[in-house]
Amino acid sequence: MFEYFLLQVLNGLVTGLIYALIAAGLTIIFSVLKIVNFGHGALYMVGGYAGYYAIQLLGVPPILAVLVAMAATFVIGVIFERVMLTPLYTDKVDRKDEYAIIVTFALFMVLENAAIVVFGPFNKRPPSFAEGAVHVGLLTITYDRLVAAGLAALLLIALSLFMQRTSIGQALDAVSQSRDAAAIIGIDAKRMFAIAFGLGAALAGGAGALIAPIFSLSPTMGDLPSVQAFVIVVLGGMGSVPGSIVGGILLGIVEGLGVGFYPDANRALAYSNAFGALLLIITLLVRPTGLFGRQHLRME
Repeated sequence: MFEYFLLQVLNGLVTGLIYALIAAGLTIIFSVLKIVNFGHGALYMVGGYAGYYAIQLLGVPPILAVLVAMAATFVIGVIFERVMLTPLYTDKVDRKDEYAIIVTFALFMVLENAAIVVFGPFNKRPPSFAEGAVHVGLLTITYDRLVAAGLAALLLIALSLFMQRTSIGQALDAVSQSRDAAAIIGIDAKRMFAIAFGLGAALAGGAGALIAPIFSLSPTMGDLPSVQAFVIVVLGGMGSVPGSIVGGILLGIVEGLGVGFYPDANRALAYSNAFGALLLIITLLVRPTGLFGRQHLRME
């Protein structure tokens, strides 16, 4: 029984680290730009395909393909922000929140439908990071899951160090707290907007490339993870990157244990989202701002 419990925790941890990557990207965009990116799941999907084609067409090793996917989605994110979100920073748009919702939802629709046309409707699966599995007693976990979890953890650690110890990371945090105060000390807020959206997109793309060898790629693969990312952002606290990391890991483990120990095994997977929703409800009842929440302003 203990080995089965540990297996569910490990599987949940892998999923939770991927969730945390996606949610951290969504949190950075929300924190700095003060908008909710409804196209985040589509960027996760694009990252998965970018990694797949980097392997198939360019011969890039699967692990390095994750970095290629992140670079590709970073560029897409920056271009989208510069082209479509710039009106938010002017007086040309009166209803800024509504404009941001419509534009980012359009990003989701365009990318998902374009993926069906370009990549086809059928699932694809890239090569494994590493063949085989680890066997400890009755406990078995594939190398793909271990590698994905390890790389996701390294990316999250790198993100935390980037935000805390680099001038750009500190500038992003300053803009997220007060654009006016950041401008007084010489920080170009518009430049930070582009970096934040690109960084958020890159984290989503990296998560898509990490999960692809474990499951498979499809144009709609980002639909459910994007919903989970929104749950995690609220669970961890709106605008808190550490909160999104902790919330993602916690959600993954709760889902893994819930599915693993639900009495009816045939229905357990169908109820996986319910376990996450229950965790969110309990957390908000105890702490309405989320685990690490802080107040944020609306789009100026």
